Amino acid sequence: MAVLKKIRASTLMETLVATVLIVVVFMGASMVLNQLFASSMHFNDNLIRQELLQLQYQHEHGQLQLPYHTELGQWTVTVSEMEEKWALQTYFEATHQSGEKKIVFKK
Repeated sequence: MAVLKKIRASTLMETLVATVLIVVVFMGASMVLNQLFASSMHFNDNLIRQELLQLQYQHEHGQLQLPYHTELGQWTVTVSEMEEKWALQTYFEATHQSGEKKIVFKK
């Protein structure tokens, strides 16, 4: 019977306090991860950049009539030509409706 040693057990109050602390830590971590994920989704502009590259390709191959204007989700996309320093420049521009972000490609 040497195997059955008496093990000191914790009280119910200690167990409840430890459980509450663990829950609070996991809730805090969950909130931080949720905020990181939401901000990465908010600032993700890969689709609009892909659209601008596709418009550049269409312009290079004569398939795009200028001036071009469209809306893609919350983005306003415009393609226009302006004369700059004796040369004609083509601007591919996407502006977020909130005005926070603007992406411009110049060709």
